[in-house]
Amino acid sequence: MKIGSCLLLSAALLAGAAQAQTGTKPVELKEITDGAFSQRTSVGEIRSLPDGEHYTAMNADQSMIIRYSYRTGQPVDTLFNAKKARECHFDDIDNYVVSSTGYHILLFRETEYIYRRSYKAMVYDYDVRRNYVSPLTDSGEKVMIPTFSPDGRMVAFVRDGNIWIRKFDYDTETQVTNDAVPNKIINGITDWVYEEEFTETNMMTWSPDSNILAFVRFDESQVPEYNMQVFGKGTYPGIYRYKYPKAGEPNSRVSLMAYNVDTKDTKNLEVPVDSDSYIPRITFTTNSEQLAVMTLNRDQNLFNMYYANPKSGVFRLILHEENKRYIDSDWLFSIHFYKNCFTYVSERDGYAHIYLHTPTGLLLRQVTKGPWDVTRLYGYDEATQTVYYQSAEGSPLRRAIYKINAKGEKTELSTQEGTNDAAFSANFAYYVNRYSNLSTPMLITVNESKNGKALRVLEDNAALKEQLKQYAFPVKEFTKVHTAAGLDLNAWILKPLHFDPSKKYPVLMIQYSGPNSQQVLDSYSFGWEYYLASHGILVASVDGRGTGARGENFRKCTYMKMGLLESQDQADAARALGKLPYVDAGRIGIWGWSFGGYNTLMALSTGKGAFELGIAVAPPSDWRYYDTVYTERYMRTPQENPAGYDATSPIKLAAHLQGKLLLIHGTGDDNVTFNQTMAYAEALVQAGKQFDMQIYKDRNHNISGGNTRFHLYTRMSDFLFKNL
Repeated sequence: MKIGSCLLLSAALLAGAAQAQTGTKPVELKEITDGAFSQRTSVGEIRSLPDGEHYTAMNADQSMIIRYSYRTGQPVDTLFNAKKARECHFDDIDNYVVSSTGYHILLFRETEYIYRRSYKAMVYDYDVRRNYVSPLTDSGEKVMIPTFSPDGRMVAFVRDGNIWIRKFDYDTETQVTNDAVPNKIINGITDWVYEEEFTETNMMTWSPDSNILAFVRFDESQVPEYNMQVFGKGTYPGIYRYKYPKAGEPNSRVSLMAYNVDTKDTKNLEVPVDSDSYIPRITFTTNSEQLAVMTLNRDQNLFNMYYANPKSGVFRLILHEENKRYIDSDWLFSIHFYKNCFTYVSERDGYAHIYLHTPTGLLLRQVTKGPWDVTRLYGYDEATQTVYYQSAEGSPLRRAIYKINAKGEKTELSTQEGTNDAAFSANFAYYVNRYSNLSTPMLITVNESKNGKALRVLEDNAALKEQLKQYAFPVKEFTKVHTAAGLDLNAWILKPLHFDPSKKYPVLMIQYSGPNSQQVLDSYSFGWEYYLASHGILVASVDGRGTGARGENFRKCTYMKMGLLESQDQADAARALGKLPYVDAGRIGIWGWSFGGYNTLMALSTGKGAFELGIAVAPPSDWRYYDTVYTERYMRTPQENPAGYDATSPIKLAAHLQGKLLLIHGTGDDNVTFNQTMAYAEALVQAGKQFDMQIYKDRNHNISGGNTRFHLYTRMSDFLFKNL
C-alpha cells in the first residue's frame, strides 16, 4: 500500500512534546558560540605504551609526561619533566612522541598549522637516559612529520620539502633528498589534496629492521595553482599560492622511493599502475622485504595492494578489489599487518564488514556479517585471535563496541545505548570508552576488554550536567520521515520552548547531507538549534540518501549525480513536515555548511518552492570548482560526466532559485575556495535574483577566531527572525 508524504511519529512525539529542562535561564547565543555548553571530550591524550599495561599523558600545564597504570589509574613514574631536564629552556610542550625503546622522546613546541592536518614545529630530542634536551635538527628550523625508526635509534623528518635523518648514536644529520622546490617537488609529506581527502600527511615508512626508509615523492609541477588573496592588515593585500587540482585537472605525479640507510642509495620503485593513479598509503608489513603499496586508479573504483621488495624493486599483487561505483579510501587504513594475517574492511557484500586475509592475500574468512555496517575497526589481538570493532548493528542512529573470536562468537562490550567509541591498549586488555547519547554529555571510562567492565571514570561532565539544569530548553526527539519517494528517513525534531500544539511554527532544517555523513545520531551536542528553539523556531534534521550506516546502496545511490537525490530528499522531508498540524508549511527554511551549504543551494533551486529561505555557508557551487580526489570519487571527471556536472550545479540552476538566500563565505578558505561563492553570486546577479551576502576577511573554511563565530551566528539568526 502506497502512503503519501507524511511523518511517522515516534511514541514520544505522539504523546506530545518531550519535557524541557526544569531551569529558568534562557539559552543565550553568545554562550553557545563561546562553548559554554560544550562537553569535555578528552582528559588529555592517553597513549598506550607497547606493554599495553601502561599509558602516557601530559599533566595539566603540559610540563610533564607521566606514565600511568591502566588498571589502577595511578602514576607509575615521570618520563619527562621540563623543570628537571638538563638544557631544557622551555616550561611546556605542545605534543610528544615516545620511541619504541623509550630511550628518546620527541618534544614539540611552537606548533604552526599549515592546512587542516599538517603542521610544522620546533622539535627537540629528549635523551631519557641522559636527562638531556637538544634540538632535533642542527638548522634550528621548524620541521614536519618526525618519524622514529623501529629500533628507536633514528628519526626521519621533513624540512622545506626535503627528508633528513637524525642518527642519535652518532649525533649526525644526513640529507636524504635535495630536490624540493616550493609548489613543485615535495618529499615524504603529502600535497594539499592528499592531505584533505586521504587524511594523510606522512608518506614515509621504515622497514622493521630500520634499514630502509620508503617514501612518496610528489611532483606538483603540472598541477594548476590557486592564488588566494590575503588582505591581512597592510595597505595592499598579498597573495598565497598553492597547488589545488580541481576536477578534471592534472594531479601531482607520485613516485615511490626507497632509501638504504647503510649505502645511502635511493631507488625509484616502479609501481605497476597508470601514471595518474593514487598511492594513498604505504607501510611495511612485519617483513622488511614486503613494503605494502596501496593504490587507487583515478576513478577510485579499482584498488590494488602490492608487496614491493625495496631492494630488488619487484612487485607482487596481493589484494585486488573493484567496485561498480567507488571504493571508500578510508578503509585502506583498516589494513593492519600481523605475523599470520592482515585485516581489511570491504563493502563487497553490500555492507562494510571485516575480512581476514593470509599474508599472501588469500581470504581466510569474513569476520562480521549481516545487514548492518561496521563503522570502525579497532584491531586484531593475535594472542587470542579476537577482532575488536565498532558497528551500527543495533541501529544506524547508534554505535556499539564489539569483539568477536575465531569461532564467530560475538560479545558486545559497550553497555549503554547511544554512541560509544573506544581506544584500546596495545595488548587489547583495556580500552578507554567515550560514551554519550542525545541528552547525556560524554562519559569517559577505562574498561576491561574481557567483559567491558568499567574500572573507573575519567570524565563524567558533571559540571556541565549541573549547569544545564539551570536552563530552560526543549529536548530532541527521534522520528522517521516517510517521503513521496517511499523512503523512511531518520530524523530528529527540536520543538520550540513552551511548545503549544495549537499554534503553527516556522521550521529550520539543519543538514549536511554529504557522502557517508550523519547528522541524526544518538550523541550529545548543544548548538545553535537550542537558541533558535528558545525563540519560537522548530528545528529539524533529516539524513537523506547518501548518508551513512545504512548499507552501501543507500550510501552510493547518489553516484554520478551527487546533489540531486540529496536535495530532493530535503525538499520531500520539508513537505512532509509541512503536513504536521503545528508547522507552518509556508515558513520552512534550510541551512547548511560546506556540503550542507551546497545542498541548501540545490534545494532552493530544485525544491519547487518547498523552502521560504536558505542559508548557505562556504558552499561549493559547481563540482568543477572542487578538488579532484573528492569530486571524481563520486562524479568522475567533468570530461566523462558533463551532464551530471551540469545537473548538479547551483550555478547552472541559479535562475530557478526560489526563496530568500543568505550566502556566507570566508575569503581565506583553502578548501571550498572563495571563487565558488563569487561565481555563484555572479550567476544570481545575471539571473536577476536578489540575495543577502556576508563575507569574512581571511577566514578559512571554519570561519572562526575572535568575535567571528558570534558575529556569524548573530547574522544568521537575525536573517531567520526577519524572514521566517
